[in-house]
This record gives sequence, C-alpha cells and structure tokens, in this order.
Amino acid sequence: LVTVFCIQGCATGGKEPVRSTGMLWFGLQPCQYKRWQKDLRSPVTNFSLTMAVHTILKMGDLRLFRAVRPVTEFGTDALRQLVADMHDTMRAAMGAGLAAPQIGVDRQVVVFGSDVPNPRYPDRPLVPATVLINPVITPVGDEEALDWEGCLSVPGLRGRVPRWSHIRYTGYDMQGNAIERDVDGFHARVVQHECDHLAGILYPMRMRDFTQFGFTEVLFPEMDPGLDD
Repeated sequence: LVTVFCIQGCATGGKEPVRSTGMLWFGLQPCQYKRWQKDLRSPVTNFSLTMAVHTILKMGDLRLFRAVRPVTEFGTDALRQLVADMHDTMRAAMGAGLAAPQIGVDRQVVVFGSDVPNPRYPDRPLVPATVLINPVITPVGDEEALDWEGCLSVPGLRGRVPRWSHIRYTGYDMQGNAIERDVDGFHARVVQHECDHLAGILYPMRMRDFTQFGFTEVLFPEMDPGLDD
C-alpha cells in the first residue's frame, strides 16, 4: 500500500485574510497585500530584489495550523521576492529549511538545503539548495526511521519523529519547471518536515512517544545554545 501525501488538495478555499492587531492574516499591511495580489499575476520585468529577514512564527500562532494555497503563477516578481526573503530568513536563523507559512505567507513554497554544512546539523549530509513549490510527497516502500528534529517555529525543543525513510517528491521551481527526486535519509526527513508546514502540521503532531520530546538544553546539554532552534 502506497500513500500519496498531496499538499495541493489542502487549499483554504480562497477566503479573505483575517485582520489581527492591525495586520492582515498572512502578515502583510493592506497596501502590501494589494501589491502582492497584483504581483502574483505579473510577469517578471526589470525587478530588483530587496532581501529581508522576517519574524518566524512560533507554535501557538494559529497561522501555523492552516493548510495553505498553491501557487498558480510562476516567474512573478512577488514569488521571487518571497523566495529571496525566505532564504534570507532561513540563513539568519541557521535553519535547514523554511516554509512560507512560517513567515505568515499563505502559499505552498518551501526552501531547504545548502551548499555548505549547516552549523546546527554539522554531521548530517548536505542537502542540495532547493526551492520547491506545490509539492507532492509519495513514500517509496513502507520503511520508517525515527530521528531527532527541531524547528524554528518550536524553539528550544527537540523530539524524535517517525518519517518515511525513502520518498519521491515532485513540484516546481520558481519558473514553473518540474522537479522530481527520489531521496532517502536526512534529505527525505527535511523535505517531509518542511512540507508538513504547508498542511498546518508541526513535528510534535507527528510524534508517538512524548518521553522523547523535551528542551534541547536538557536533552543535549553539550550543544552550544547559540546553535539551538
């Protein structure tokens, strides 16, 4: 039995953003939201990226528990800016990956990987730097692996999470070119973790044994606090 995990089937139905403390639901001011809507439909012209480090939402914020919408237009200025901001935010936090909902953006976009070792996971194999849009994950076989995970949205905590050992994932890059990869190990774990965010799932929701969930400083006292989530 092979189960297909498809984020594209988890759209929110096009509801208008909900205002909260003067901000729109996905973290943009009203004037920015209008420009965002327009830019999502606009082709790339003479566009200059301005990188920005965003605040990463933390567990408890309801925006992290909602399934988000697929990207419908590729190669737009807004999409390029979103990806640039996500990369900048991920690097500033020394993350292994980041999903758009973690910065309050209601789109099926994740970034992960790097060409150099991550200081928070120095012993893990390199995962190629990837922008993955509208992903679909299919397990290959039924083998699972249990390993420790952290999350920028669940700071100061780690837990042992079961994941498929071997997966196939598909999706698109920023220009709408198809991506298809068969991966295993740490690469497969990172992809599953980040894509869970698009369905409103945080890693503690995947755990089966909460005796293996706790504060990083207790579980890994030898870890440099500056490298914690």
